[in-house]
Amino acid sequence: MKFNFRAAPALCLSAAALAGTLSLSTQAAELTRDNGALVGDNQNSQTAGANGPVLLQDVQLLQKLQRFDRERIPERVVHARGTGAHGEFTATADLSDLTMASLFREGKTTPVFVRFSTVVHGNHSPETLRDPRGFATKFYTEDGNWDLVGNNFPTFFIRDAMKFPDMVHAFKPDPDKNFGTDKTLFDFFSHVPESTHTLTLLYSNQGTPASYRQMDGSSVHAYKFVNDEGEYNYVKFNWKSQQGVKNLDPQQVERIQGKDFNHMSRDLISAINEGDYPKWDLYVQIIKPEDMGNFEFDPLDPTKTWPDVPETKVGTMVLNRNPANVFQETEQAAMAPSNTIPGIEPSEDRLLQGRLFSYADTQMYRLGANHQFLPINQAKAAVNNNNQNGAANTGARTGEVNYEPSRMAPKPQAEAARYSELPLTGTTQQRKIYKEQNFKQAGDLYRSFTRKEQKDLVKSLGEALGNAEDEAKHHMLSFFYKADADYGKGLTKVAAGDLSRVQALAAQLQD
Repeated sequence: MKFNFRAAPALCLSAAALAGTLSLSTQAAELTRDNGALVGDNQNSQTAGANGPVLLQDVQLLQKLQRFDRERIPERVVHARGTGAHGEFTATADLSDLTMASLFREGKTTPVFVRFSTVVHGNHSPETLRDPRGFATKFYTEDGNWDLVGNNFPTFFIRDAMKFPDMVHAFKPDPDKNFGTDKTLFDFFSHVPESTHTLTLLYSNQGTPASYRQMDGSSVHAYKFVNDEGEYNYVKFNWKSQQGVKNLDPQQVERIQGKDFNHMSRDLISAINEGDYPKWDLYVQIIKPEDMGNFEFDPLDPTKTWPDVPETKVGTMVLNRNPANVFQETEQAAMAPSNTIPGIEPSEDRLLQGRLFSYADTQMYRLGANHQFLPINQAKAAVNNNNQNGAANTGARTGEVNYEPSRMAPKPQAEAARYSELPLTGTTQQRKIYKEQNFKQAGDLYRSFTRKEQKDLVKSLGEALGNAEDEAKHHMLSFFYKADADYGKGLTKVAAGDLSRVQALAAQLQD
């Protein structure tokens, strides 16, 4: 018997280039195991003789089955279905007076990875389903990675992270049925009047975008820009599609649903492959700390937009490369709003404060403690900390000192960026925000729609409300009536509600 001990072709893993190219292993020409050893026979298991049992020593069989058994990582609880693309962001304005973040210097180009997603539905759900859309951008800056994690809606359903698990449970399948119902959904939201604005967005045609290329994005939350002097201003980020915004009406959704449940992913991938690179302009809105109390609502409330605050264009993003491996890049991309850089800090928004923990904790659960060493998540800036060990640790920390303070460790060459200082007063509390204003912006939004858009909204939302439990239905209808009387009347008619009862409930609501 002859054996061929040919050496397997070397697998080369290059360092991630500063320009943003991810390090990917070169594919071997011949089949190998994970350790690089050649596979002799990938069609037949090794057995004890012609008719004997399979041997435990058949390493290829065992590894093949082991890896197959572990092909799935835990699905994201929200944003499970995603599509990603690489690109670059080029600053068109110098914001050095507002932020020390170096990516906002006119002409500076920063590599990015964007993950678009649906929010509520599972990994293999149709992209035609009514849902907010995630719009998360990872900027590989020289100061570290910054994740701008947002949605296509400029607002959210709730304003406190304490409600987040309950809201998601209400949207997700009922535990006794394994499918969602309007009955339980609106039972929850009938207790959440601040959801009126975003529910209007969801059940409008904006809840069914035509493509990822043809939708805008928003940070939803306010953040802080901090400059070299430690001075800060509040900021919101808004992406504006250069392709324009296009949504599907209910009739278009029905036509697409039965033909293509990947229409948004297919559109983005095809456009990039054909060289039709999509672009978005990034705008910021700025509020000075001393002006935060001048609004009739709380500017840090994520259920609100800043309608009277001017927008300034600060850069343009182009997506020009599809992933080479969707799992390694799109699915292992770990976006979290806690990934900030010097010059960009979270605001005191209560929902954002909870997400700072929740999103990073989710990624650690899905991908492990060392998920930021994965190529798609790896910073282009140098990483130096005392975190160590853990599964799949590919970090490069060396030396005998893994603690601080130390007289033996090299002294830092520059002073570390410190957080801005926030004046505080009062006592700890567990109370609602002071300025709720739950309905005004929802009414303004309804009145901004065309007659057809209003008609589509009333039909879509009214039919859903018709499935709600009676008391919850009338409370929900009173929210929309409070936002706009015609809006509420139209919904009440479609949902077969009692208008006098709706009006009486609405009269008890605060503006």
